[in-house]
Amino acid sequence: MSVRPTRLSDVADPATYRPAPGSIPDSPGVYRFRDEHGRVVYVGKAKNLRSRLNSYFTDFAGLHPRTQTMLRTAARVDWTVVGTEVEALQLEYSWIKEFDPRFNVRYRDDKSYPYLAVTLDEEYPRVMVMRGAKRKGVRYFGPYSHAWAIRETVDQLLRVFPVRTCRPGVFKRQRQLDRPCLLGYIGKCSAPCVRRVTAEEHRLLAEDFCAFMAGETGRFIKRLERDMREAASAQEYERAARLRDDIRALERALEKQTVVLADSVDCDMIAFAEDELEAAVQVFYVRGGRIRGRRGWVVDKVDAVTTADLVEHFLIQVYGESESVPREVLLPALPPDVDAMTELLGEQRGGPVRLRVPQRGDRKALLDTVARNATEALKQHKTRRASDLTTRSRALREIQEALELPEAPLRVECYDVSNLQGSNVVASMVVFEDGLARKSEYRRFSIKAVEGQDDVRSIHEVVTRRFRRYLAESEKYGELDSLGDDPGEAPEAGAGDAAAEAAAHQPIDPETGKPRKFAYPPNLVIVDGGPPQVAAAQRALDELGIDDIAVCGIAKRLEEIWLPGDPDPVILPRNSEGMFLVQRVRDEAHRFAITFHRQRRSKAMTVSELDDVPGLGPARRSALLKHFGSLKRLKEATPEQIAEVPGIGPRGAERIAAALHGGAAPGAPAPAAPVGEEGGGAGAGRDHRGRPS
Repeated sequence: MSVRPTRLSDVADPATYRPAPGSIPDSPGVYRFRDEHGRVVYVGKAKNLRSRLNSYFTDFAGLHPRTQTMLRTAARVDWTVVGTEVEALQLEYSWIKEFDPRFNVRYRDDKSYPYLAVTLDEEYPRVMVMRGAKRKGVRYFGPYSHAWAIRETVDQLLRVFPVRTCRPGVFKRQRQLDRPCLLGYIGKCSAPCVRRVTAEEHRLLAEDFCAFMAGETGRFIKRLERDMREAASAQEYERAARLRDDIRALERALEKQTVVLADSVDCDMIAFAEDELEAAVQVFYVRGGRIRGRRGWVVDKVDAVTTADLVEHFLIQVYGESESVPREVLLPALPPDVDAMTELLGEQRGGPVRLRVPQRGDRKALLDTVARNATEALKQHKTRRASDLTTRSRALREIQEALELPEAPLRVECYDVSNLQGSNVVASMVVFEDGLARKSEYRRFSIKAVEGQDDVRSIHEVVTRRFRRYLAESEKYGELDSLGDDPGEAPEAGAGDAAAEAAAHQPIDPETGKPRKFAYPPNLVIVDGGPPQVAAAQRALDELGIDDIAVCGIAKRLEEIWLPGDPDPVILPRNSEGMFLVQRVRDEAHRFAITFHRQRRSKAMTVSELDDVPGLGPARRSALLKHFGSLKRLKEATPEQIAEVPGIGPRGAERIAAALHGGAAPGAPAPAAPVGEEGGGAGAGRDHRGRPS
């Protein structure tokens, strides 16, 4: 399915369907935006419908671009008045579930998680591992990250709670044969199929199993310990040994569930990791102070939402029909209508529910761990998405169609500039080939001709330098001479000439055996910025006579794609693969530039006044600092004290003291003359310390 890009000049005016003044009530309610075909594209709730809906139309230009896109997609809006904010939450959840609007936040599992389920709705309850949709009458525990973790736990618990685990077909067959299966013979099933226990006795075993899994572990271990002591007192040593083994089995099952909080703590811990387009959420289920399971979701941020908004949508969608709402939910931020949400969850649970943000202590530390898991989950999701061949092909095709390129941009280069208040200005070039990062082709630039903070001129300089090198490499290996030639009219060449020509067009330099650095042109150049940066990059290419490389820019705040000379941006759909790839390329260029800038800044901060002392190498500088402990103490020292350092003689000590106190050291070179952009003059060939470059 192709994605049609949207231009601001092509869209409809939302003012055409704005409700008449005074027609919107000022009561709580839920509203729906519909498109021209009547499909619901967005559902929202409000304490005051009039205030909320007017905010969409009063200052359209000031809205977030994603909200603007929703309003342009819609063709009308309607609403329903409710009595309370809780009713608004419930109706919003019902409509989101019914209509699945494209601009609402929608959580989807990042994978299918296994649960431990006990089928209490059957005559003979069964313990099993289940995935997918839940059903009524079944008690669920988890989710767990791996199915094998459940099976190991169940295997330990069946010694003490021998509940049925077989499928209905096996149960029916063993009943017809009137003999138990293997688990019945080895004591890991109470064999209700052959009526070793009644249905009531078997149900009690299943309920005890559920109670243990729900955190009531102490009473079962204490009961087994009491029975073991009684058996030992009665000299029933075999039974006592069996009970001892049962206790160890329960303890091993508990060891697999990490103790993190007090035994009385039952809570869900929720944390988010997000970027401009997506968010990942992780939940740790803590029952009886132990982490019983975890689960993760990924959501497309198709609307302008804050962390608090994400929390609200998550609580509604995940706990809206859940039978296991905990007493306490720990969050990174409270939802906007915390009182209404607390009341709604309390009704769902049938008891009080507390929502809070931990500030310190064990709960805060554990929530930080959940947040780290969410960050890792988002990173893995993006890696899986970027590595998929079909997804990459779709992304490149969408970019080609959006920018109206003659072919898919198989090689993309992105440039970003980084500085701190105009100092240590650097730039980065990252390369993506076939939608994947090609890190061996990354390049770093130190801005030379631009003073201070001027991203536009810096982009012009970097693009000029990169493609000047490209032209030089191409001319060196004869590639420019062959451009545009008709292969059918080329003169015949001998075998040696053909081999030389083929070698000239290979990615490996035949003289050095290393990859050529700038010999390959991209299909698309992306710059981090808006129209000024795009115009600077295009001007650099025009000045070099290059007219077959496309240029665009992406503005980080609004995520708009700008083309040279175009007054309106191209708006790629927020959840499209093309948008995802462009953003990933831009973020990688930004990361690479920031890393280089920090290295330069760190290096500049570690430059010492000792560097300007002639004849003082790294080893002696290190010896001086180690002897005195700091540069400040070294400045306070006399020449005689400096001379005590091994390797520093009296004359050297005098030079060091004179240099540190502002005196001219004997033999020190004169200050270097300023160096122009292209070098030359008396100062040419020397760096800022007067040393040969």
